Amino acid sequence: MSQQQWTTVDEYFSALLAPEDEVLDAALRDSAAAGLPEINVTPNEGKLLHLLAQIQGARRILEIGTLGGYSTIWLGRALPADGRLVSLEAEPANAEVARGNLARAGLAGIAEVRVGPARDSLSQLVADGAEPFDLVFIDADKSNNPHYLEAALQLTRPGSVIVGDNVVRGGEIADSESTKPTIQGLRRFLELTAEHPRLSATAVQTVGRKGYDGFSLARVVA
Repeated sequence: MSQQQWTTVDEYFSALLAPEDEVLDAALRDSAAAGLPEINVTPNEGKLLHLLAQIQGARRILEIGTLGGYSTIWLGRALPADGRLVSLEAEPANAEVARGNLARAGLAGIAEVRVGPARDSLSQLVADGAEPFDLVFIDADKSNNPHYLEAALQLTRPGSVIVGDNVVRGGEIADSESTKPTIQGLRRFLELTAEHPRLSATAVQTVGRKGYDGFSLARVVA
């Protein structure tokens, strides 16, 4: 198997099951024009998030890591008209691009982008007594994933779902000797997920146009 074959299959699935969408395509174009890194989820992954939110019957979604708002649009489109999505972004320039993309998608009244370090924004949500979220998507700086998980558990309820993106990192996640902060953060995140009495979880490896990676999926059970 090769990267070329993974990409070909990914493109086939995307064309068939997540076909081109002008609003989503425009979000990617505007993100690229603004110099944002091309680390957004793929169309297939965006559709998966969309379906997970719909299956969950989510009315409130928390996203940690907005970038240009591509995944935010996928998630926001799964919400009912009176739903709510809060997305946290550290970089003001990224947030500005995302807000424009969300407005174009007709989601400005549903999705809010909060700017600042995610740990601070999460602490504020907890302090404010935010209503529990039905789905949390964690896709920011991986070294802080353990902190994001702990905060997510304070902002969810039994039955909520927590998705962690990019947990495989080309297989590096299995290297117990790695000194990379990213890998250390992800390993501790997965260990916390595994040992936490309030969570039932699994993780899945994926291949596609962006290489070899994967995601974790956890359900809050208590």
